[in-house]
Amino acid sequence: MSEEYEYDEDDVEYYAVRPNKTQLKKNIAVLFALGEEMSELSATQLKTLELPENIHKALAEVAGMPLKGARKRLLKFIAGQLHKIDVEPIQEKLARIKNKSAHAVREHHIVERWRDRLIAEGNDALTELLDEHPDADRQQLRQLVRNAQKEAEAAKPPKSSRLLYRCLKDLFKDEDGLESDDEQTIESDDHENASYPELMQDILPR
Repeated sequence: MSEEYEYDEDDVEYYAVRPNKTQLKKNIAVLFALGEEMSELSATQLKTLELPENIHKALAEVAGMPLKGARKRLLKFIAGQLHKIDVEPIQEKLARIKNKSAHAVREHHIVERWRDRLIAEGNDALTELLDEHPDADRQQLRQLVRNAQKEAEAAKPPKSSRLLYRCLKDLFKDEDGLESDDEQTIESDDHENASYPELMQDILPR
C-alpha cells in the first residue's frame, strides 16, 4: 500500500478526549462499513457518487485487494476521510444504487422465468403472456419461441433463447417505464458486436 494511504491509529486518537467516546467509535464503525459497501461498487457506480478524489482513489484501490491487513488499514483510512465530510448525500446515492440493483435482479428473474416457460410450454405460455401484454409483437415472440425450441431440441447454441430474453426484457422495461442502466447484456456467440435489430434480422423471416 502506498504511503499516502498509510493509516495511523494516532489519526483518530483525538476521539478519546472528546465526550461520548463510545458513540464516536460507533460512528467510525459506520463509516468503515460504508467504505466496505462502496468498495463493492463497479467503477461506473463509484463515479456516480462524486466522491473527493482521495477517497475515490482509495476505494478504487481497495476494491482489488485481498481480505488482509493492508485492506483493513486502507478502509480505516477511508473511514477517517469520510469522517471529515458530510456523508449523507453519499449514503442517499448509495441507497438509490442498491435499490436499482435489487430491482434489476428481480426483473432478471421474472424475464428468465418467462423465457423458460415459453420455451418449455410453447403456445400455452405465449397466449398467457400476450393476454397480459397485448401490445407485444406476437409474430416476433412466436418466431423466437419456435427457433429457441428447435435450438434446444438440436442442442445448438442458444442464440434465439438469448434474443428471446432480450425481447422480453425490452417488453417489460417499456411497459413499466424501467431504466436500463443495470440492463444485463446478452452474450451472443459470433454476434457480440451486433445490435439487437441486426441480430433480429438473422432470426426473423423477411
